[in-house]
Amino acid sequence: MSERDPTKVAIACQGGGSHTAFTAGVLKGLLREWDDGYELVGISGTSGGAFNALAAWYGLVTDGEERAIELLDAIWHDLAADDLTDRVANQWVVGLSRIEASGLPVPQASPYVTPGSRLGKERIRRTLERHIDFDALPDLCEREIPELVVGTVNINAGIFETFTNEDVTPDAVLASAAVPTLFEAVEIDGHYHWDGLFSQNPPIDDLMTVDSARKPDELWVIQINPQEREGEPTSLEEIADRRNELAGNISLNQELRVIQRVNEWIDAGHLPEGDFSKTRIRRIAMGEAYHCSTKVDRSPSFLRELIELGEQRATEFRTGE
Repeated sequence: MSERDPTKVAIACQGGGSHTAFTAGVLKGLLREWDDGYELVGISGTSGGAFNALAAWYGLVTDGEERAIELLDAIWHDLAADDLTDRVANQWVVGLSRIEASGLPVPQASPYVTPGSRLGKERIRRTLERHIDFDALPDLCEREIPELVVGTVNINAGIFETFTNEDVTPDAVLASAAVPTLFEAVEIDGHYHWDGLFSQNPPIDDLMTVDSARKPDELWVIQINPQEREGEPTSLEEIADRRNELAGNISLNQELRVIQRVNEWIDAGHLPEGDFSKTRIRRIAMGEAYHCSTKVDRSPSFLRELIELGEQRATEFRTGE
């Protein structure tokens, strides 16, 4: 590997609420034992995946792998429900989500009339600004560094919208995580934005449509939602779980299919390999099935479990197990 150019890698971090603590664990495991035979040329994320992509990217471009690992830990530590009031609120939200998934009626209110929505959004903003110097991003982006991409959906135009590099602001990250039933939309440049789960989960096209010298040889997808499930969902909870998983994977599979089709056309000689290059797709899957209600569970023990699982999957990925 040392006798040739390093393999260029882009990492795409799927969204999925609290389940994306798993992604933090994967990134920690990859960065802790990063192989010099690989060069990171881009990282993207949606929703909670955007938190992880931003933390890893910022740590890497400012002070290297160890700093990135520290930031991933710090952000999830701050987002955890650690005091008594927060723990009670977390249990209430998770309980309501589980009841709703079971098909029983639950009280619902617009996030525009509930104080919890604004408080939650401000907590995320404070956490991001505590650890990330957003004012420094334009200067950092003048160097040759990995591409950073955050995905949202523009609800006025009805199209997905990505924010890259120095355009990744606290509002862009908040918009990427703005689940419509939980948070108000975020206004950016005169348009309102919601959770990127409705568009690109995670963004991939922006990682591929770069200068040819920076185009990834491999795309590593950290996938939260299970791709496959055994058996037929029959109970309301099983149906709700599988619908949630499938919805989260639709845009991902569509974008990956485009890459696979280009690879096939190159193999078939329909595209000149000198002008087009193949990209190998590799998935790092969670491999565990959790109830969809746990995507809003911020209990410290659950987040630690997910992070540890992510580190285990990173080890398996590196060693080829």
